[in-house]
Amino acid sequence: MNEPQAESNRPTLSPEHEPLTRRRFWQVGAAAALTAGAATLLPGHAAGAATARPTGRPSSTPPITPSSTSSSGTTSQDYFDQAAALAGDNPILTDLVTALTSGFTPPHPDAPDPTMIFDDVAVLSVGWVSATAILTSGGIILIDSLTSPSDAQNTIVPGLKALGADPSTIKYVVVTHAHPDHYAGAQYLADTYGARVMMSPTDWTTLAASSGSNIPTRDLDISDGQQLTLGTTTVTLHYTPGHTPGTVSPIFPVHWQGTAHTAMLWGGTNPPTATTDKQTYLSSAISFASTMSQAGVDVELNNHPFSDYGLERIAELSSTSNPFVVGTSGTQLFMQVMEDMLNGRILQDQESSTASTVTTAAFTTGAAGSATVTREGGCGC
Repeated sequence: MNEPQAESNRPTLSPEHEPLTRRRFWQVGAAAALTAGAATLLPGHAAGAATARPTGRPSSTPPITPSSTSSSGTTSQDYFDQAAALAGDNPILTDLVTALTSGFTPPHPDAPDPTMIFDDVAVLSVGWVSATAILTSGGIILIDSLTSPSDAQNTIVPGLKALGADPSTIKYVVVTHAHPDHYAGAQYLADTYGARVMMSPTDWTTLAASSGSNIPTRDLDISDGQQLTLGTTTVTLHYTPGHTPGTVSPIFPVHWQGTAHTAMLWGGTNPPTATTDKQTYLSSAISFASTMSQAGVDVELNNHPFSDYGLERIAELSSTSNPFVVGTSGTQLFMQVMEDMLNGRILQDQESSTASTVTTAAFTTGAAGSATVTREGGCGC
């Protein structure tokens, strides 16, 4: 994930932004989606009813638009407040807000048992990062391969066997992006079972220039919008650059107790350092949200479970409720919170750059004896 190691301060609400109460909305949404075929998670947004992307934004939090930021003095904190208001106390969304906050340090929880989160989808995790196995009539498509050949050998392989799946039927390893916690087990699976390894050409090229270890031999390139069919299952692979230049996010069919749903898996969460790369990430999020809406995506997944309450949701699975089914409005709300946080991070970069320029100019002028320097933020401390 290319993790920053610093303390995190999750955005807090300014007094004028009251939080929304959505406690355990994902359980309610999951039950509604499973029993009625659609979840009404937000006022005015019946799941599956809209073809345009619902914003998931209550009337008390009018949207901040890019044009308004240039003329009305909107700050990064306004966006963070907006994201926090949308998240309320929904743990899926508060995890996302925290994961997208500058200085976030990812936790390293204990690994869960291998788990079938759908009839045809298994999660194989070392706790802080997961591989997702899509079980098809023609074999297994594996999304990511964990952090090392040892993880592949000691977590993925026995995990699949414990769930009654045959690791020798892994046909494809789809690497979402060129970070070792996602690609480092791939070559072991290729060498052991003949699996084909897939990655975007941009990230293959990035790895070719890298001196890292456990880099898989370049195999298959992923094209934007590529449909990967195995047996009767088709996974659509979309370019979502930002976390890395070649990040890929899949959309694919899943089933829960025989009922069909459509899942997405966001390929890379941590925002990059450069502002221009954050802007690319934002564009990807907006575009992918539109694609999700058109595909009727009602299931949200992530390869880093600390980003979306993933491990806790695994523990909450039951015969009557699947908390990964959040409804179409729920998945759009997830992307809206991501969009607001990214807008905030971009403005935060610009504010930091402006403050640095002003401070430098003030020091320069002060050296000539004609200026009083005020510390950034105006606190005078």
